[in-house]
Amino acid sequence: MRFLVTGSAGFIGFHLCRRLLAEGHQVVGIDNFSDYYDVALKHARNAVLETHHNAFKVERLNLEDQPELSRAWEAAAPDVVIHLAAQAGVRYSIDHPEAYVSSNLVGTFHVLEAARRFQPKHLLAASTSSAYGANTEMPFRETDKAVHPLTLYAATKSATELMGHSYSHLFGVPTTFFRFFTVYGPWGRPDMALFKFTKAILADEAIEVYGEGEMSRDFTFVDDLVEGIVRLAGTIPGTRPVEGDTLSPVAPFRLVNVGGGAPSNLMDYIGELEKALGREAKKTFLPMQDGDVRATFASANLLEALTGYKPSTPISVGVPAFVAWYREHYGA
Repeated sequence: MRFLVTGSAGFIGFHLCRRLLAEGHQVVGIDNFSDYYDVALKHARNAVLETHHNAFKVERLNLEDQPELSRAWEAAAPDVVIHLAAQAGVRYSIDHPEAYVSSNLVGTFHVLEAARRFQPKHLLAASTSSAYGANTEMPFRETDKAVHPLTLYAATKSATELMGHSYSHLFGVPTTFFRFFTVYGPWGRPDMALFKFTKAILADEAIEVYGEGEMSRDFTFVDDLVEGIVRLAGTIPGTRPVEGDTLSPVAPFRLVNVGGGAPSNLMDYIGELEKALGREAKKTFLPMQDGDVRATFASANLLEALTGYKPSTPISVGVPAFVAWYREHYGA
């Protein structure tokens, strides 16, 4: 099949493209190689895709550039489109809100307009567990009302879900949005905790532990996430809902959590990192930051009902896998 993946040089996009290529698919990636974090890491990911896979091509463009996006989309003629590109970072959105309006809202609008014009067999798009915002009932279920976002990042991602539903209803594009839960693993983002903790511990510097270490997250290993996305790509929203489904009554549209439903305490996560590195971290305990939530906890029931799968890699396996990659990549 022919896939178009936006954000192909990003952490998740890279892993997804590599998996699709390994399965023999044709993949066109779209990425603007933004400098939100180390561009060299993005180029290194892209080099893996370009060097080892003749079936891969990357288009270097901004989604905000609608004519260029339309040109690339028409040339790729994809069967399936997976939209991962976005301005990431919960805390960054507090000081740089304009980046989220431009990338997440305008960029996604242009993706939806292209889907309206070119009609892929299935459009999939990334959302976030941050959409659950101030919700306190656990686990988070896709059918829960989620109307109290705590950051503009969360608000823009929730808005893209609503935009996607409206386009699916009006123009009949089968659409699946998925909410991610704290994804980690090899080739991860330098702005995320595991990467920052590893770098600091190896440099014998203190790590900053927010929420006094009492937070918990439904950590999702990146390979598990990719497995969920690939399975959902073949699960096109139709007319027959399953139990607990979010299938729209007026559109071929569905919203799905991709998380394992097994949250871990932040201190346990750090403990696994200390074991993998063979040294104890110096810790500076700090209060929760603006926009943070105390816990995330996914219900994986719908994902499992639709695909027969749910993420299951424990942090005792996933964290050492990240450390092994970090040591090799950076010669640490």
